[in-house]
Amino acid sequence: MVGLTASDVPPTMAVKIFSAGVAACVADVITFPLDTAKVRLQIQGECRTSSAIKYKGVLGTITTLAKTEGPLKLYSGLPAGLQRQISFASLRIGLYDTVQEFFSTGKETASLGSKISAGLTTGGVAVFIGQPTEVVKVRLQAQSHLHGLKPRYTGTYNAYRIIATTEGLRGLWKDDLPCHFVSALIAGFCTTVLSSPVDVVKTRFVNSPPGQYTSVPNCAMTMLTREGPLAFFKGFVPSFLRLGSWNVIMFVCFEQLKRELMKSGRTMDCAT
Repeated sequence: MVGLTASDVPPTMAVKIFSAGVAACVADVITFPLDTAKVRLQIQGECRTSSAIKYKGVLGTITTLAKTEGPLKLYSGLPAGLQRQISFASLRIGLYDTVQEFFSTGKETASLGSKISAGLTTGGVAVFIGQPTEVVKVRLQAQSHLHGLKPRYTGTYNAYRIIATTEGLRGLWKDDLPCHFVSALIAGFCTTVLSSPVDVVKTRFVNSPPGQYTSVPNCAMTMLTREGPLAFFKGFVPSFLRLGSWNVIMFVCFEQLKRELMKSGRTMDCAT
């Protein structure tokens, strides 16, 4: 009897989750400066003081940040970003095939409905679990020590503690869940052009102190009346570049890690 080849042996759920988490972290480290530039461009316009630094373009924003606040500022919030990828990407991608099989039980080929249901289910679970890390990441990326302003947080775990004690646990799950779902659906069927307004509103709302905006729609209307329609496309270029490069890096690493882990498992099986 001919044994199964490497392509015939499906990876286990543990292999998928581990590979997805590690690959997402690698992609996040490489593309994180683009994410920081996107956040800074998205919140630009909230501060009305004349001394506020103006960011122009992707490279301009990255260069300005590095010169005025130091190169390490480009990676402010990275620990929370990696925690987000470990919890978010590993669950969303690692569990997708298993959940899809559950929704398509009894069918040889998964239908579009089962794929969408699996995506929404794994995405919802991942967003709920990883949401606190997203809030902390955005706030650390957005805060600046310039112009005599005292940063709200001194580090990642300090941010978790302060948000939880001053805003309650709900502050760590600040309501951008609808934004995540809308952004995911739009990105899946349309383009970054359409998802950019949702992402900008999400960044503004997550970064806002208590009481600045009463809701997500209020945040959007405030942006529209104060800064005009173009405010919804701030950070568009770095967002587009990061999305594309992140996906390429992540999935290349994911497939490579998955193959190596499966190869190691088969080697150990043969040795025993």
